[in-house]
Amino acid sequence: MSVLVASQEVVQTRRNLLLNMKKSRGRTSRKRRRKHLKSFMDGVNCSHKLEYIKLKKWLKERGFEDSNLRPAEFCETGRGLMTTKALQAGDLIISLPEKCLLTTDTVLSSCLGGHIVKWKPPVSPLLALCTFLIAEKHAGEKSPWKPYLDVLPKTYTCPACLEPDVINLLPKPLKKKAQEQKVTIQELFRSSKAFFSSLQPLFAESTGTIFNYSALEWAWCTVNTRTVYMKHPHRECFSLEPDVYALAPYLDLLNHSPNVQVKAVFNEQTRSYEIRTNSRCEKYQEVFICYGPHDNQRLLLEYGFVATDNPHSSVYVSTDTLLKYFSPLDKQRKAKISILKDRGFLENLTFGWEGPSWRLLTALEVLSLGADEFACWRRILLGDVPSARNEQQALATAAKICQFLTEETQRVLLQISQLKRDKENLKSHLALVEMLRSEDLKILQKSAEILCNLNSGAT
Repeated sequence: MSVLVASQEVVQTRRNLLLNMKKSRGRTSRKRRRKHLKSFMDGVNCSHKLEYIKLKKWLKERGFEDSNLRPAEFCETGRGLMTTKALQAGDLIISLPEKCLLTTDTVLSSCLGGHIVKWKPPVSPLLALCTFLIAEKHAGEKSPWKPYLDVLPKTYTCPACLEPDVINLLPKPLKKKAQEQKVTIQELFRSSKAFFSSLQPLFAESTGTIFNYSALEWAWCTVNTRTVYMKHPHRECFSLEPDVYALAPYLDLLNHSPNVQVKAVFNEQTRSYEIRTNSRCEKYQEVFICYGPHDNQRLLLEYGFVATDNPHSSVYVSTDTLLKYFSPLDKQRKAKISILKDRGFLENLTFGWEGPSWRLLTALEVLSLGADEFACWRRILLGDVPSARNEQQALATAAKICQFLTEETQRVLLQISQLKRDKENLKSHLALVEMLRSEDLKILQKSAEILCNLNSGAT
């Protein structure tokens, strides 16, 4: 009996040991998973890469003191900067000496300066910077700016760089702006050919080969997406366009978040471009700055990316979409459209996270006015509602427009899904538009929910 009891005790002891070992292994594996997840969220430090080592050395030679920022690769944002210490509101993120900045002063101090000063009519500050970037990139190893040029993107995803098949998938207002952006670069290239030819004495190769369209497109996108605002006094050698650009090596690795606040300014005392954060940031997390309260269409147009759950984002309603829900037989239709157009109420009509904008509802209320209410249009523009019927009709029409845009967005998303399978070369660009449309869909679904509640309350 005692042997049996002893055997049972041994078995139970073994079971307890095995259970404890499993628990221990479970805790260890959970710790490993948490550590792996933390590493995944924090990003992968890229300071050891040769291109960043050379860039940091180059910056140090120009007076930049090593900060707490490290280049890293992040899952959601790609390349960015992480902090090696916790940041508090008011902390200085980065201070970049003037010698590190690439401005029109840099261009005028180069071999291009004399040619720019002599050229008539004067070139724009933008073209001067583009020309400098192309020339320095062509110089390769001989360029003193090579460490910076080596870390610049090789290609961009601004709408101007997208294929026509991809541009056609953009929302109407953005599609129009994308086409205008492409025309802007094409016109700049056309009008600059003579100036580029005048630089031939500086190059052994033909300027037509060096300053080609793809080179200008790359340089234009570099300036448009990566410069910080820095006002310079007007100089006679430049056109009257604002000279407000500065390329800021290393600083331009900081990514955008709509949820942070920063103060960015050129400090006249320290002669450095400084950024201070108004937000906290944990150790080893990505440091963000805010490019401004831009919606996703503006972010894609100007910078070539989309922000998820962007609180500033909106879905725009075109004039054509707005007017298709109102009868052409309405005798006061032309007068209503004229009233809205003259007062700017046919533009920037949107759906947002809080439903239809005040501007959209105002336009709908004016267009919904009955013949007996038409004289009340001024009251609507001042924020008044002429009748319950008018309000109800405006909300009902807003719901119809929202439903139309939702179905259109879903159709485009299906189209993108099919194109991603058929056109491998466009996959990354299609994914970008897919992200924009998916964010639009979330906004429209939220607006539909809000409108459903408003319509229920109005009836």
